[in-house]
Amino acid sequence: MIIAPSLLAADFSRFGAEAVRVEKSGAEWLHLDIMDGQFVPNISFGPQVVKVVRPLVSSVLDVHLMCQRPDILIESFVKAGADQLTIHVELGEKVESLIWKIRSFKKKVGLAINPGTSMQEVKPFLSKIDLLLVMTVNPGFGGQPFITETLSKVRQAYYWRKEKGLNYHIQVDGGINFSTAADCAKEGADVFVSGTGLFGQKSLRGAVKKMRKIAKKASEALNDPKSFL
Repeated sequence: MIIAPSLLAADFSRFGAEAVRVEKSGAEWLHLDIMDGQFVPNISFGPQVVKVVRPLVSSVLDVHLMCQRPDILIESFVKAGADQLTIHVELGEKVESLIWKIRSFKKKVGLAINPGTSMQEVKPFLSKIDLLLVMTVNPGFGGQPFITETLSKVRQAYYWRKEKGLNYHIQVDGGINFSTAADCAKEGADVFVSGTGLFGQKSLRGAVKKMRKIAKKASEALNDPKSFL
C-alpha cells in the first residue's frame, strides 16, 4: 500500500519544509496536483514547485496534470524532477501521443479518469500505463466529499488488471480519509492520495501509518473468492 500526501493541502508558504515533512512521515510518494484554470476551474502551481522540492526529498514525485494542454508542460516537469506524470483520458485523441511523449522521457505514465467518464475510455490504454488514477471527486478543489459511486470504477480497474495480467497501480484521489481509504482498498486500490485527510491530522507521521494499516487490512478481502461474487 502506497500513501501519497497531496501538497495541495500543505502550507503554501512552506513548500520545501512540507515536502520534507511528508518524506519524514514515511509516505512513499508526494502527490502534486497541477491545475491550469481551463481543464479544471482552479489554478495551483507549476514546475518551479517541483524544482524546489526535488533536491530536498528522495520521495517519488507524482505529478497529476489536470491541464488542457499537458503537451506543452510535460518536458518542463520532467526537467524539474518529476518521476511520473498522469494525464486525463478526457483529453480524447490526444491521450495516445501524450503517453508516448512521457515515455520518451523515460518517466512512468499515469492515466486519470473523472467520476462522470465511462471506464471503457481507459480500457484501450491499460497495457501502456503504470498507474490508473480513479478520481473519487470531480477534480479542481481539495476538501470535497468522496463520491461513493466511484467505488465501482476501482473494482473494474482491479478486475481488468487481474484478467489481463497487468501490473498498473490503482490510485484513488479525492475525499480520501481513513474510512474511504478502507472502502477503496476493499475494491482493489493500492495508492491513496490524501490532502486534508492527512495534513489535517495532528501528526502526519501517525496519520500516514494509520492509513496504510487500515488500507492493508481492508485489502485482505480481495483474497476472498466470495468478494467478487
